[in-house]
Amino acid sequence: MTGLTARVRTVEGWPVANAVLTVTDMSGRQIARVVADETGAVATEPLPAGVHTAVCTAPGYQPVARTAHISSAGTGVLGEIVLASVAGAVALPPPGPWTIDPVHSTVIATARHLGIASIKARFAEVSGRIDIAEPFERSTGHAEIKAASIDTGVSMRDNHLRSPEFLDVDSYPMITFTSAGLHRTGGDTWVMPGELTLHGQRRTVELDVTFGGFGADPWGGVRAAFHAETLLHRNDFAIDYNAVVRAGVAAIGTTVKLDLDIEVVQGEQLPAM
Repeated sequence: MTGLTARVRTVEGWPVANAVLTVTDMSGRQIARVVADETGAVATEPLPAGVHTAVCTAPGYQPVARTAHISSAGTGVLGEIVLASVAGAVALPPPGPWTIDPVHSTVIATARHLGIASIKARFAEVSGRIDIAEPFERSTGHAEIKAASIDTGVSMRDNHLRSPEFLDVDSYPMITFTSAGLHRTGGDTWVMPGELTLHGQRRTVELDVTFGGFGADPWGGVRAAFHAETLLHRNDFAIDYNAVVRAGVAAIGTTVKLDLDIEVVQGEQLPAM
C-alpha cells in the first residue's frame, strides 16, 4: 500500500528521474524520503494522518514545496510537480547525432610514478559519436580509442606501455566506451555510467561530465564541448604490472585518472575543413 504519491516533470513535460521527495511533519521531523523512478513517479509508504510539508528537489532544478494532506488511511496525492531549471543553467545542444572531432579532442591518462610524481599519457586517436536526446538524460554515446596511439613523449616508455605487460595493443587494439544515458548532478554537470572495454576486460565505470556549451564554428558547422573524468584501477582490467623500486613503492601506481576533453560536431560525419 502506498502513502503520498506524485509525478515529477520538467517545464517541458519530461519526467525527472531520481528527483527526491522529502516529507516532514509540522514539527519539522522527516517522516519520508523517496526517489523518483524513470517515469518521474514517487510514492511513499503510508504516512501519519494530518497536514505535512513535501519538498521535491533534483540537481539542476529549483526545489518545490507543497502542502500534503494525508487521510486517515495514510494516503495522499500531490499530482504533478513541475520543476524549473535553476537560473544560469547552460542551454543544451539540439537533439540528433553529433560526431567526435579527433583533431580537437584529447584523452589524457595520469598515473603516479615512483610514488612521488605523475606520468601523463595522451591517446592521440579517438573517434565516436554522441546521440543527443530529449530529454538530455536519455542521450547515448560511443567512443573508440586506438590503444597504440598512446604517447608520453618518451618512445622507449611508449613501447613498454604498448607491450603485453601493459596495454598489449596487438591483442587489444581498441579501447571502447558505450553509455545509454546520464544522471544530472548540477546545472551543467552529469554522471554518465557506461561500459569500458580495456585490455580485453569490460567493466562498468562512471564519467563525471561537465558540458561546456555549443555554438557555430568558422567552418559552417555547430560544435559542442564536454569535459569528462573518472578514476580507474588498472588491476580491474588485468593490467597487473607490479615492478617495485623500493619497499612498498611501485614504479607505476595502480590508480589511473582519465581526463577527456571532447568536441563534437553536429551531424553524422565531420565536415571538410
